[in-house]
Amino acid sequence: MSVTGIIFSNLHDNEISELTRVRTLASVPFGCRYRLIDFPLSNMVNSNISNINVITQYNYHSLMDHIGSGKDWDLARRSGGIKILPPYINSDASMRTNLSNTRLEALKSVGYSIAQMTSDYVVMADCNVICNIDFNDVLNDHIANGADVTIAVKRMNLDRAMAKANTLVFSSKEGRITDLLPNPTNYEGYADVSLNIIVLNRKYLQEFVLDSIAHGYSSITRDVFLKSLYARNFRIYRYEGYFACISSFDDYFTCNMQLIKNEELFNSFFGVEERPIFTKVRNSAPTYYSEDSKVENSLIADGCVIEGTVENSILFRGVKVGKGAVVKNSILFQDTIISEASSVAYTVCDKNVVIRNNVNISGHTTLPLYIDRGRMV
Repeated sequence: MSVTGIIFSNLHDNEISELTRVRTLASVPFGCRYRLIDFPLSNMVNSNISNINVITQYNYHSLMDHIGSGKDWDLARRSGGIKILPPYINSDASMRTNLSNTRLEALKSVGYSIAQMTSDYVVMADCNVICNIDFNDVLNDHIANGADVTIAVKRMNLDRAMAKANTLVFSSKEGRITDLLPNPTNYEGYADVSLNIIVLNRKYLQEFVLDSIAHGYSSITRDVFLKSLYARNFRIYRYEGYFACISSFDDYFTCNMQLIKNEELFNSFFGVEERPIFTKVRNSAPTYYSEDSKVENSLIADGCVIEGTVENSILFRGVKVGKGAVVKNSILFQDTIISEASSVAYTVCDKNVVIRNNVNISGHTTLPLYIDRGRMV
C-alpha cells in the first residue's frame, strides 16, 4: 500500500488575515515553537507517509524557509520526500485573480502533478485544523470498508457561529455519508464536523480533477462529492481525540491560551510519545532568567531574555522582556522586544515588534490586540 500526502497551505488565509498578510496560514507560529503546518506534516510522517506535496499560492517564502529540505521531518530523500507545489499562472494572470480559493481549485492548479501520482491512496489535510491523529487508522478503515472517500469527523455540540465556520457531515448508522452541509448559517445542535482530513483513492482523485477542469467545477463538496453521494461509497471516520479549528483571529488567540490553561489539551497535541510533533530545529542558547524575573504559567522558547514579569503568556524564540516590564495573557512572536517599565496584556505581537520604555498596551480577553510585524510602539 502506497500513500501520497497533500497539504493545502493557503486555503484559510482570509480567516486570520492579520497573521497572513506576509505569510501563509501554514507558516503561522503556534504554541511557542511550532508552525501550523507542523501538525499535518508530523501526522503524515508519523503514519509512514513519506511522499508529501504542499500546495501553495502566494506569500510562501516563510513556508519554504521553515520546511527547507525537510530534514527535520526526515523527508530529505532521493525518492519521495516533500515538494512545494506553486500554482500554475500564465503570463496574462494578475497577482491573485487566478489563484484558488477552494480545495478543488487548488488541486486543479497543480493538475499536472496530480496526474503524475502513482500511489494507491491520497491523504489530504488543511492547516487550519490542529490535532494529533494516526492516519494509519483512517487508511485502514477506508480500505476495510472499500470506500472511495473517507472524511475524518468529530461529534460536537454546535452553536450557529461554530456551525457556520465548518462543514457538517451526516451519515447512516453504518457510517456511509448521506449529506454534506458546508458552512450552514442557521444550524444548532449536535453534528459531525469535518476535520478537513480526507482519504481517497488516487484513481478517483485523478478522475474528478480532470472532470472538474473540463466542466469548470470549483467546489469539491458541492460539485463533486454531493453529486456522487449515492453513486460512490463515501464514509466517515469518527475521531475521538482533541482538535482545534482556527477559523478566526479570536480562535487563534483562544487556542494558544488554552494550551497554557488545559494540560490535557496540551498533552493531546504534544505529549503523545509515539506521535511527536516535529518542527524546524534551531541552535539557540537557553533562555536567560535574571534574579529579578518572575515567570508563571507560561510557555517560553529558547533564546529569550527575561528580566521582568511574564504571566499566562507564550513567548517564541529570541523574545526580550526588559527590567520592570510586565507581559500578561499575550503571545509574542520571534525577536519581539518589550522594553523596560512597559506592560503588555491580551496582545499578539508579530515578529520583530519593539515596545519602547514606559508604554502600556492592553487588549481584552474577548478582543485581543494585534501589533503588526516590525512595528515600533
